[in-house]
Amino acid sequence: MSTYNIFQIAIPEFKHIHDAKLQHDQAVELLKCIFKEIPKLSNQQLETIGLDKAIYDAIKHGMFEFIDEIIELYPEIIWRKDKKRITLLRHDIFRNNFLHLAAKLSPPSRLDHISGAALQMQRELQWFEELRRILPPKFEEELNENNRTPASLFSHEHKELMKEGEKWMKNNAASCMVVATLISAVMFTSAFTVPGGIDEKTGSPIFLRSNAFLVFVIANSLSLFSSSTSVLVFLGVLTSHYAEKDFLQSLPAKSILGLFTLFFSIVTMMVAFGSAIFITLQERLAWVSIPVIILSTVPIAFFTLLQFPLLIEMLVSTYCCRIFDIPQTKLK
Repeated sequence: MSTYNIFQIAIPEFKHIHDAKLQHDQAVELLKCIFKEIPKLSNQQLETIGLDKAIYDAIKHGMFEFIDEIIELYPEIIWRKDKKRITLLRHDIFRNNFLHLAAKLSPPSRLDHISGAALQMQRELQWFEELRRILPPKFEEELNENNRTPASLFSHEHKELMKEGEKWMKNNAASCMVVATLISAVMFTSAFTVPGGIDEKTGSPIFLRSNAFLVFVIANSLSLFSSSTSVLVFLGVLTSHYAEKDFLQSLPAKSILGLFTLFFSIVTMMVAFGSAIFITLQERLAWVSIPVIILSTVPIAFFTLLQFPLLIEMLVSTYCCRIFDIPQTKLK
């Protein structure tokens, strides 16, 4: 049985995710094939196939794959002009320029595949900032028919999403903070209640020279430090100002650090627990410690299944993913 089949049985949604990803990749490849033919077409042919409207709709709805591919293969297509419609790509009938269109809230179909309102807000900001980066500076100052600049329109369109993102971020931080606080309290207590007890004559731990005891001390210390760090990081998330720009990198970065230190504290706590069980039972029922240690990996597995995908998604969206892989230069 292949790895794919194992995942398909263990995780029923894995096949759906795999098929959706495959369909997306095939659509991107189809776009590349189509865009390679664009330089061969005349202006009249481009107008006939409705390319101008396609670009307009792609920017309006946040279809970054479409814009990314067309800029990479044929950058000058965005600034194409003809004799009949010179200002076609500069403004619509409401005097919205490209940046105004990017400032509008993306439809639910574009946001639903992103986990959580905070990451949806981050994606919206990334899309807006990427368009701002490549468009001429004067686009940022232009007003539409409602006398709004692109930045003002963005704030207006995303007011509710920002409130939902703040609520989502605070709820997530509060839940993780409770867990980290409990771990920190337990690890602090266990540091002074060593397994095996204390030698009454010397005042030193009885199993001080045991390798298992050394593992316990190191794991306990790391768990205490990492859980305490996690508490402080999530406290910083809860007390943040939640400004619009904070959703771009500041808040996701804090959440990433908090989740990572929380995950690390859970792992080291289970290591400390396993070593304590081994120390206690090694002289009489050493075999009992083996299944107990194996069972101690269950909380780690649950956390990995429930929270690790969110951590990976935050890492990718914050540090590993740019919408446009093009040089950072503004078009004049």
